Amino acid sequence: MRMSRRQRARLIRGAQYAVLAVVLLAVALAADWGEIRRAFFDVEVAKAQFPEIISTALVNTIIYTLLGFGFGLALGLILALMRLSQVPPYRWLAVGYIEFFRGIPALLVFIALGFGVPLAFQVALNQYVTVMLALGLVGAAYIAETMRAGIQAVPKGQVEAARSLGMSHTRAMVSIVIPQAFRIVLPPLTNELILLTKDSSLVYLLGLSLGQYELAKFGRDALNQNRSLTPILIAGLCYLVITLPLGHLVRRLEARTAKAR
Repeated sequence: MRMSRRQRARLIRGAQYAVLAVVLLAVALAADWGEIRRAFFDVEVAKAQFPEIISTALVNTIIYTLLGFGFGLALGLILALMRLSQVPPYRWLAVGYIEFFRGIPALLVFIALGFGVPLAFQVALNQYVTVMLALGLVGAAYIAETMRAGIQAVPKGQVEAARSLGMSHTRAMVSIVIPQAFRIVLPPLTNELILLTKDSSLVYLLGLSLGQYELAKFGRDALNQNRSLTPILIAGLCYLVITLPLGHLVRRLEARTAKAR
């Protein structure tokens, strides 16, 4: 007797549930739960991380991220406008910058600004300035392409209508096009903010004092001191405190944009 399409789908779905149940049962029986609890869920080690991980590491992570995103957003908007410019050298410069910083690891940018620039030019950059520049330079390359797509998504009739009202091209861009472009690209910009939050963990390369620790550095040092993965787990949960609300915001913005369209 041949099964219908619905019956086959139900059978396949049931088999998938069965495989998942078998895998979970095998893991539960094979795992050493006492060792897992000691390694990941040591209550005493967890208590020792507070309140410093919140008052210092989490706050610093947020500050580093906002500094990098603010600088990257401003530079990215400039690069996007250069990318769309009718002056070829502007376009070439913007394309060169975007391709360069999208093609190299953020790790190299941190090393260059944290160690290379001070050695080459005999200047001492402030810790926050270094982080802002490193995160912002990398983020700007991605934000520029996002903003360019947003600007190009604004109907050309908007600019033509503004010009017919006597606005200059610059005034039309500032007053009409860019505000609409920002509304269009808000979801991907929020995604970029999430990525910069995670990239802020590279700050540890710069050699931080205790008051400058961010979450990854704080968790790593606590791991070395306690020989337990509990601090890393707590640091990861603190990252989720930042990224989960942002991810929810992205979904809300995407749904609103889709509804508007």
